[in-house]
Amino acid sequence: MYLYIETLKQRLDAINQLRVDRALAAMGPAFQQVYSLLPILLHHHHPLMPGYLDGNVPHGVCIFTPDETQEHYLAGLEDKWGAPVEKLASGELPITGIYSMGSTSSIGQSCSSDLDIWVCHQSWLDANERNRLQLKCSLLEKWAASLGVEVSFFLIDENRFRHNESGSLGGEDCGSTQHILLLDEFYRSAVRLAGKRILWNMVPGAEEGNYDEYVLSLYSQGALTPNEWLDLGGLSTLSAEEYFGASLWQLYKSIDSPYKAVLKTLLLEAYSWEYPNTQLLAMDIKQRLHQDEIVSFGLDAYCMMLERVTHYLTQINDLTRLDLVRRCFYLKVCEKLSRGRACIGWRREILTQLVSEWGWDDERLAILDNRANWKIEQVREAHNELLDAMMQSYRNLIRFARRNNLSVSASPQDIGVLTRKLYAAFEALPGKVTLVNPQISPDLSENDLTFIHVPIGRANRTGWYLYNQAPSMDAIVSHQPLEYNRYLNKLVAWAYFNGLMTPRTRLHIKSANLCDIAKLQELVSDVSHHFPLRLPAPTPKALYSPCEIRHLAIIVNLEHDPTAIFRNQVVHFDFRKLDVFSFGQQQQCLVGSIDLLYRNSWNEVRTLHFNGEQAVLEALKTILGKMHQDAAPPESVEVFCYSQHLRGLIRTRLQQLISECIEFRLSSTRQEPGRFKAVRVAGQTWGLFFERLSVSVQKLENAVEFYGAISNNKLHGLSVKVETDQVHLPPVVDGFASEGIIQFFFEDTADDKGFNIYILDESNRVEVYHHCEGSKEELVRDVSRFYSSSHDRFTYGSSFINFNLPQFYQIVQLDGRTQVIPFRSNALSHLCVSVADQDKKPPQLKQQFQLH
Repeated sequence: MYLYIETLKQRLDAINQLRVDRALAAMGPAFQQVYSLLPILLHHHHPLMPGYLDGNVPHGVCIFTPDETQEHYLAGLEDKWGAPVEKLASGELPITGIYSMGSTSSIGQSCSSDLDIWVCHQSWLDANERNRLQLKCSLLEKWAASLGVEVSFFLIDENRFRHNESGSLGGEDCGSTQHILLLDEFYRSAVRLAGKRILWNMVPGAEEGNYDEYVLSLYSQGALTPNEWLDLGGLSTLSAEEYFGASLWQLYKSIDSPYKAVLKTLLLEAYSWEYPNTQLLAMDIKQRLHQDEIVSFGLDAYCMMLERVTHYLTQINDLTRLDLVRRCFYLKVCEKLSRGRACIGWRREILTQLVSEWGWDDERLAILDNRANWKIEQVREAHNELLDAMMQSYRNLIRFARRNNLSVSASPQDIGVLTRKLYAAFEALPGKVTLVNPQISPDLSENDLTFIHVPIGRANRTGWYLYNQAPSMDAIVSHQPLEYNRYLNKLVAWAYFNGLMTPRTRLHIKSANLCDIAKLQELVSDVSHHFPLRLPAPTPKALYSPCEIRHLAIIVNLEHDPTAIFRNQVVHFDFRKLDVFSFGQQQQCLVGSIDLLYRNSWNEVRTLHFNGEQAVLEALKTILGKMHQDAAPPESVEVFCYSQHLRGLIRTRLQQLISECIEFRLSSTRQEPGRFKAVRVAGQTWGLFFERLSVSVQKLENAVEFYGAISNNKLHGLSVKVETDQVHLPPVVDGFASEGIIQFFFEDTADDKGFNIYILDESNRVEVYHHCEGSKEELVRDVSRFYSSSHDRFTYGSSFINFNLPQFYQIVQLDGRTQVIPFRSNALSHLCVSVADQDKKPPQLKQQFQLH
């Protein structure tokens, strides 16, 4: 037994040394410096060392002896300090061992690879000590970053996996979705930089089922000394739930790093295909180690992963994804075999052998090696291929879950975050801008982009076509369009957010009279200034919450501009009553089209288009409907107007209306039901009603509908004839009428079964309603509240009525005569305003509302 253990230790040390040498050989001087010095920086804590902070910080690595490089570093530091660095006692120090894991030291380690370092520590460290050690590691991460090396440290309690503890979702951690699979990856790829050897390697595969008993037997026989080994536990039987959670996690990572994640995703798929008789890859590597079979290029973890995935895809006859996974592997290795090298390294040698086995020709290698110069056609093809592969994995995963009747081990919150991110990245929806370049090619910019509009009645479907060519007929005819959409805004957004359109891009446009080059350039400038291209990935909290609009642009009259007809015309309108939604004698709406462009809290980019007289209302209802009542307000809301005339006025009016509506939507509470906003569009009055769960729009044909709606139908049982011709007012009302005020007159009917209402607006136009039923007091209260809170009353002249509340009167019989007296109600007690007090009111109340 002793000889066998000694032989295994020698093999382990030889494999570990090979991995260390490969890790250093693949990288530049900065990486080599960081990789070599990390053990000494965690073993000591010294003011001249990176990662130093005042106070007690756990340091010291068990069984650590500095190598030549580290001794040289220490000597230089002691010369600067003028005193020797403290010598730590041997024995049980706070840090059990330091290990790199993942692609480091494998063929998958490329020139841009980062470093994942596990710092395994004693379980007796308390929370404060762990926090101090984590802070030191964070400082070391910053030091490495200053040298251009990306390092991530993970503090691992030596009992973490025995107690089934999980990290939290975010960064490189996997939340509750992985446990044994994370340990599987560590065991198959770990490289010991300092500290104890990993005990798991010493336990034969046949003894995995009774791992702890076997380990105790090794200790009791004296074959191993307990304090010399890191024991994270055995690879117990994996549950179907963990496969599901871990596969979802890999799909999640594939969104941002598709080439890197494809191989791991398919490895997990292969595991689930073998389930419940799965042999984990780490077990396979350990078995080879025990049998002294150093296969697959020195038990290279990445090559063995490719070998397992190849076997799986061949067995299920999925040659399409097999070809894709080989290309992903090739691109991950990043060796560019079509380009000559002065010296042939081990990675290049392995890749040459694999490519020869796959039967690839020089042309395929040249295309792959030129990936940095791929443009949109190749990137979109690659994106779609990766997406198809990921969605196939997702479908297989769902089938696996159903087959095994899973109750998922991942927490519901983690599953929610994972599926939300998959949805946000992959779900294709009308109006959604698909982002096609997740780290495929660094530069998709085009020299020329041409937008061509095809009108109704042509052979091609009507709408806009985008070409990455200058607009010569030969170039356009011989090329397929990059993208098509019915509306220009969507194409501009697609080109901008996918990086095709830069300040250096020459823009061209061909359309009859919908949009010219100046308008297009203005739109592109507005969009690029309002929407940053790069944003941090959405946080798990954002993904777990309902999506909210973050950046919103309202694009007005881009494709249909009603003001264009004013050119060289005399237009008659009253400037004091200027209303861009009901303009001039024709009461025309000057908003002909609205495009919405917004980015939400899941980083999705969406577009929507509305046209016609109701575009304002439809756009408002849509925007407000996408804001749940507890949402945070958008970080920015911009109105871009491209009208030929009255541009500033239209933009200001719409910005003000949208701001008020958003404020109404997000400030409404359950205690204030039935909040509303009246908007007059093209001569018609509409009500926007702000309810708890939605926003609705209602057309209000006449005053009784209007006031009935805003008072939550306090008036009911109305079988009313609206008198529009010769309206006969009671003489007492006729004599009381006054221009510039809205007046309500209530008249009780003779049979006491209801009442009549006479309404005179500011211009003394009359509407009469007979036989109304309900509460006058509630109607008066709600109408008064409307006038005291409505913000869409503007003043364009000092002679115009600035502000007044409606006046309410009761028609009564007194002393045998019909008289008008003020209507008295508790509802009015806090709302009466005298003319003398007008200038003392807040500015927002000094506005004028017109009811036509």
